[in-house]
Amino acid sequence: MLSNTLNVVANELLLTQLINEITQVCREINVLELRTRFSNVLSLYEIKPIGSAPQFQSDLEDKIALFLASKQLEGLSKVTLDGYKIELRLFAKHIQKPIEQITTADIRAYLGQFPHLKLSSLTKRLSVLKSFFGWLNSEEIIQRDPTRKIKPPKTEKALPKALTIEELEMLREACQTSRERALIEIFYATGCRLSEIYQLNRQDINWQTQSTRVIGKGTKEREVFFSFRALFHLRKYLASRNDDCPALFITERKPYRRLSRRAIQREIKLIAQRAGIKKNVHPHTMRHTFATLTLNNGADLATIQALLGHANPATTQVYAQVSDERKREQYRRHLVM
Repeated sequence: MLSNTLNVVANELLLTQLINEITQVCREINVLELRTRFSNVLSLYEIKPIGSAPQFQSDLEDKIALFLASKQLEGLSKVTLDGYKIELRLFAKHIQKPIEQITTADIRAYLGQFPHLKLSSLTKRLSVLKSFFGWLNSEEIIQRDPTRKIKPPKTEKALPKALTIEELEMLREACQTSRERALIEIFYATGCRLSEIYQLNRQDINWQTQSTRVIGKGTKEREVFFSFRALFHLRKYLASRNDDCPALFITERKPYRRLSRRAIQREIKLIAQRAGIKKNVHPHTMRHTFATLTLNNGADLATIQALLGHANPATTQVYAQVSDERKREQYRRHLVM
């Protein structure tokens, strides 16, 4: 409706201006007849004054919704999808252009607005954009990927901060409740992620095979195992409970409910502080510790990859940095004298 109105106004304005110009040159002219003739000609065209064309609205939000729906169908976890959603909506807030008009320069300018971010955070932000525009390009929604020419910044890869055997024992000794000890032992014995332990229920534990099945990244299921020590402390913790909550780890006060991710993080940090460990200890530290100590004790990389649920062997390779003691022991054992 608005577009039609603009066309009518533009036609009338042009018609009036043309007739005014002609009558300035030809005084003796039938203005009414000229107006009618011109009007008939102009009706065959769509005429708009310069600058009156409506601005194209950004279709980023629609494309983001399509992208997230596609990734959900591919099995990405809710945590990953939420991360994508936050990053892409921030991008859409800054870039008010149709998707086809977004250029490499636009994206570089956008990333340049965050000088305070660490290189790792900037790399993550670029990675999300690369995933988004790469998907749009592969689905033929856009003709070219504007992120293709942008290389991620070089960052130094920090080795995972694993605990030593001594620090692991200090952590165990610092536990004051059966729940604390069970948490430490389960995280260390299984090498599981926080999200995987968080969603476990009591009935998920197979006491005969000393194992359980967890849902990892990409909703991939795998089997993980418990040590005798982990099962002993888990039994002790479960025996101390008198609730009917199905969750493996629950709150200490009523109403009993599943222990939140944040609460688990906080509990492990408090145990580490109590133990006097200077490192920043969190649930993922226990995963690093499991991988590092198990590798240093002779396990092969392929087995550790399967136990950790890594899709890419390169992800596991970072744990192959063995200790000096392990290198000396292997040198003495295998050197041909």
